[in-house]
Amino acid sequence: MRFLYPLLLAAALVVTVGAVAGYVALQRRRAAALSAAGFGSLSGGRLRRHLPYALLLAALPVLFVGLARPEAELKVPRVAGTVMLAFDASNSMKANDVTPTRLAAAQQAATRFVEAQPESVDVGVLAFGDQALVTQQPTDDHAAAIAAIGRVSTGGGTSLGQAILVALGTITGRPVAADAAAGSLGYWPSATIVMFSDGQQTGGPDVEAAAELAAAAGVRVQTVGIGTDRGTTVEVDGYQLGTALDATVLTAVAQTTGGAYHAAGDVAALASAADAIDLRLTTKKEPVELTAFVAGAALLLLMAGALLGLRWHSRIL
Repeated sequence: MRFLYPLLLAAALVVTVGAVAGYVALQRRRAAALSAAGFGSLSGGRLRRHLPYALLLAALPVLFVGLARPEAELKVPRVAGTVMLAFDASNSMKANDVTPTRLAAAQQAATRFVEAQPESVDVGVLAFGDQALVTQQPTDDHAAAIAAIGRVSTGGGTSLGQAILVALGTITGRPVAADAAAGSLGYWPSATIVMFSDGQQTGGPDVEAAAELAAAAGVRVQTVGIGTDRGTTVEVDGYQLGTALDATVLTAVAQTTGGAYHAAGDVAALASAADAIDLRLTTKKEPVELTAFVAGAALLLLMAGALLGLRWHSRIL
C-alpha cells in the first residue's frame, strides 16, 4: 500500500495522541470534581462510560488515513481475449494489384481492425516469410500494436504453416513444433489468429497440419485475402515473377479452425472476425484508491460512537 500524501499520517499520529491525552485529562478532571462534590465515582460501568468516546476518537486517525489517499495494487477482474495478427511479409506482398500495395492494404485493414477492439482484447503482431517473427507480444496497448503493424516490411518466401505455429507458441507461452500431438497445447478458445496474406505458400511446415493443431487447441484462424485473382508481377532479384491471390488455401485454413475467410476491402466482413473473439474472465493488477473504503470506515465509527453516546448518556459529547 502507498499514500499520495504520506505526511498526513504524521499529522494523524499527532492529532490522535493529542485527542486521547485531552480525553484522559478531561476524565480525570471530571472524576476529581465529582469526588470533591461528595460523589464516589462516575455512574455506570467502564464500557458505557468510555466506549462511545473511544469510537469517536478512533475515527480521527482513520479520517486522516483517508485524507492521505491510500492506494493498493489489487487484482481487478476483467473480461479479456487475445488476437495475434499475422502478416505475410513475403516478396509477393510488394505487388500493387491492390492500392497502394498488398502489404500496405493489409496494414490499413489491420489498423482499422485494432482500432475497433475494446481495451480488454490483447493484440499481438507477427510477420512471416520463410520464417515467422513476433514483433509485438499481445498487449492491451493498442497504440503499440498499431506501431508494430506499421513496421512490417517485405522479403523472402511464404510459410503459412510456420506463421500459425509461431502464433500458437505465443498464445500458449511455449514453442510449438510442427509434429506436436493434437490436444497437447491445451485449450485456448479466447485466442484468435487473424492472418493477412495472398495465400501463396512457398514452403515450410504443412499449413493444413498447423491449422488442425490450432483447431485442436480451440484457436480460430480468421484469414484475410490480400490481392486479386488476376494478379500481377513483382520484381525479385532482377526477375519478374507472377503472383495472384490464392483464396482456396486461405479458405481451407479458416474453415478447418472454425474461422472464416474475408476479403481485405470488406471492412464489415473483417469486423465479424472481431465479433467471433471469445472473451474470458481474468484478473489484472491495477492501482486502486482506497479512500472511499477508509472514509466509509471512519463514518461508521463516528455513527456508532454518536448513537451509543445518545443511547447511554443522552448526548454525543
